Amino acid sequence: MTFWELFQYPFMQRALIAAAFTGVAAPVVGTYLVQRRLSLMGDGIGHVAVTGVALGLLTGTSPTWTAVVVSILGAVAIEAIRARGHTNGDVALALLFYGGLAGGVLLSGLGGESSARLQQYLFGSITTISISDVVATMALATAVIVIGIGLAPQLFAVAQDQEFARVTGLRVGFYNVLVAVLAAVSVSVAMRTVGLLLVSALMVVPVATSQQLTRSFRTTLLAAMVLGAAASLGGLVLSAYLSFHATVAPGPTIVLLSLAGFAVTWPVGAWVRRRARLREPFPSVPARDHEPTEHTHQHGPDCGHVAVRHGDHVDYVHDGHRHAEHGAHYDEH
Repeated sequence: MTFWELFQYPFMQRALIAAAFTGVAAPVVGTYLVQRRLSLMGDGIGHVAVTGVALGLLTGTSPTWTAVVVSILGAVAIEAIRARGHTNGDVALALLFYGGLAGGVLLSGLGGESSARLQQYLFGSITTISISDVVATMALATAVIVIGIGLAPQLFAVAQDQEFARVTGLRVGFYNVLVAVLAAVSVSVAMRTVGLLLVSALMVVPVATSQQLTRSFRTTLLAAMVLGAAASLGGLVLSAYLSFHATVAPGPTIVLLSLAGFAVTWPVGAWVRRRARLREPFPSVPARDHEPTEHTHQHGPDCGHVAVRHGDHVDYVHDGHRHAEHGAHYDEH
């Protein structure tokens, strides 16, 4: 079997469809999380989703849908803890994250499932995705994309400045919960592509990459969607090509390819930002009124004052005033 013949198989075609939808949907939510400085929220929800996957395996139902339900409940709990702003809120979040991961592993063992079965969701196994999983991925990803783009003005306003958004009449609490729910759905969508432990990378890294080259929020959002899809499809194709020579998992390959894109664009973004700073005008400084001080000597190379050269003449700074020397002539002050 050659490399191109691999794409004629149904499992590879299903994997390509799932990768495309996942790569487009995940950065949509990631853009708002990065804007709100909650880049690691997807990672926390991924830990909670492990319990949902284990519940699906234990009850014999679809792990995707049980993961969606548990992830949404966990995301709402995370947002509630974050919004209350208690000093021990980070401890509560840590307990929630680790409890979700440990509970999932425990329930998976009680259900008699092997560790290999759970690892398909922890690290991704897109080549084993079923038709029903593809349909669920397409439906959930489409919902995330439509809501994330359709409500972009409101979600951006809340993410940028919550106080201003509240003054304008937006229901800040509702939109914060909505972003958390979208993040939970995105985690469930991406768990078969890159895995629950790596899903946050697909949500954040394309956004960070697009920010190196763009300045407006809408352009960043659209560019992140394109970069996410390119990383997902490119990582899947690259892992398929490398699989002829070694065992290469698609999930880590997608994440590493996305990180490689950021590494390539970061120097370009740093150069663009430096050029922008150099083009900024110097701030205007108002002139200061001063009273001249009298002194009896002439300013010259041996007067002991700071000399500042300007072209063909030298200014000597004394008491904040400049005294110019032109050849052998000194301005008295």
